[in-house]
Amino acid sequence: MPPAPALYGYPPVRIHPDDRDAALQHAPNAPFPTPQNSGHVQQPYAFSLQDHFNAMREETAARHHNHRTSDTSSSATSIAPLATGPPPSFRGVAHNTLALDGMMTPPPSEKAVAGEREYLNSPEEIHYMQVFVEEVGIWMDSLDKEKHFSRLIPYHSLKCPMLLNAFLACGVKHLTLTHPDCKDDKALHYYDTATTQLLRSLQNPDRNTAECATTAVVLNVYEIMSEKPGQRMRMNHIAGARALIRECGWDARSTGIGAACFWLNIGMEVLSCLAFNWQTSWDPDQWGLNLDFADKPEMGASGGGDEEEWVHRIFYIVARIANFRASIPKFQEASPHDEQIRLGNRLALWQELKRLCDRWNNACPRTMHPFGYLYPTHSRSKSAFPNVWLIKRAAIIGRLFYHTAQCILAQTNPMEPARASEEMRVLQLHHAHQVCGIVAHTRDRGIASVAIRSLAIASAVLTDPREQEEVLCILERIQTESGWGLGSVVGELKRGWGWGDRSPLAMFYEQDPQQHQQQQQQPLLQQPQQTTAGPVAGHSGSKVNPLSFADFSLPNHPYQNWYEPPNRTNGFAPQGLL
Repeated sequence: MPPAPALYGYPPVRIHPDDRDAALQHAPNAPFPTPQNSGHVQQPYAFSLQDHFNAMREETAARHHNHRTSDTSSSATSIAPLATGPPPSFRGVAHNTLALDGMMTPPPSEKAVAGEREYLNSPEEIHYMQVFVEEVGIWMDSLDKEKHFSRLIPYHSLKCPMLLNAFLACGVKHLTLTHPDCKDDKALHYYDTATTQLLRSLQNPDRNTAECATTAVVLNVYEIMSEKPGQRMRMNHIAGARALIRECGWDARSTGIGAACFWLNIGMEVLSCLAFNWQTSWDPDQWGLNLDFADKPEMGASGGGDEEEWVHRIFYIVARIANFRASIPKFQEASPHDEQIRLGNRLALWQELKRLCDRWNNACPRTMHPFGYLYPTHSRSKSAFPNVWLIKRAAIIGRLFYHTAQCILAQTNPMEPARASEEMRVLQLHHAHQVCGIVAHTRDRGIASVAIRSLAIASAVLTDPREQEEVLCILERIQTESGWGLGSVVGELKRGWGWGDRSPLAMFYEQDPQQHQQQQQQPLLQQPQQTTAGPVAGHSGSKVNPLSFADFSLPNHPYQNWYEPPNRTNGFAPQGLL
């Protein structure tokens, strides 16, 4: 897909990096363990706004809080303007506005309508949105029962230009990841446009806060998809999306789009914390989640609540376990007495988390347990892992989280370090086989983000060369389907397994028969000394969670020089959102 000289008739203007940095001073560098083979050149993002940032700042300084609808038409000719002012329900022909509708390719019949469409009628836009819905939205909705991002919010984006442009950016980005011949120009242009529209909207105290938060969440997904290993791009919407979610008052008690944005945003953070050994910036006990099951172990396997609610509960447990692991002290206390007290406190917390995991497993609905289970010796497939058949996506994700949590607990028992305890190693290996078996025998692309992190953590304990080879084949399959660059995950696994230049499977069969027999009989005793390496198991990387600064009450808050506090009389309900 060769890039056009000028995208949709808009000249491709680029901004100088210094101007760009001045425009967005709101998020620290943040490595995220997700799609990484972006086609972006390694340079700061260009926003196509070089000639307009100064004018926009002057406009802001002139009005401050006296924002007028008539002021919102952009002077930019290289981007689509955003119709701010009244909420979406008040936009339209009734005000006799003649602004463009804010789309990248506005339908000729609707150019006079301010910011709304009845439907898409551009072949390219339809194609990009189809890709988003079918390939990107499915994993964004992995924790959302109503599937807002793939089924509902696209309809609202027809009357919210910045949200539609953010969706289109993600759709085109997926194409560039899965089709190397596709260029990044269009994806970047959609991203630039949506970002500019969001910044302008954040200057309006009467803005629709729900639209802004949702757009920032989607733009953050685009940025995660655009990462490259070893060449981390500056993340412009990580902290911004979280700060806007908090501003809207969304948490685990929210419904609709608020719940969808909360769980997607918190989900990406926890997966990153697992990868980089961070503590979560939002205490899981402050999420507002219903945890009745923890106090009612007698609920039994037919426990109440729908499957998604139980997924949220095990995810809460995983987040707490991630915090427990990230808080492991590096040094012992100077006093033996103090060290014993510390170990006792750590052990009590570990036991509490273990009980939570076990109670979740005993109380969750029957539909979240395997419907079928075949040992490798009984399966017709050539897999080295058991065939674990779970029917619903929520069940698949819930079991992956459960077994991942158990793997980490086995690694972090304060009184029985994983390397010193045979019992803990056997427990790790059991749960690792369950994780690998679930992922190996499912083709649901909606679980990709969870599957990658679970595989990276669980398979670090594997010692059988055949199993290790199969894990790499599974990761290769996920990379082919999603376009996500998993080179760093694969590299860390190989180092943890002690691989050299050759495949261990080849070296395995080059051994003499006696060595071969010994390795078959004692696989656990040959476990590498370092079973948890790098970001695979979460023991390397920066200790600073970039979301620690995601609060507009802090002096270094996101969207510096653009953010204006909203008019509190508007409230924070998802105005007009489905």
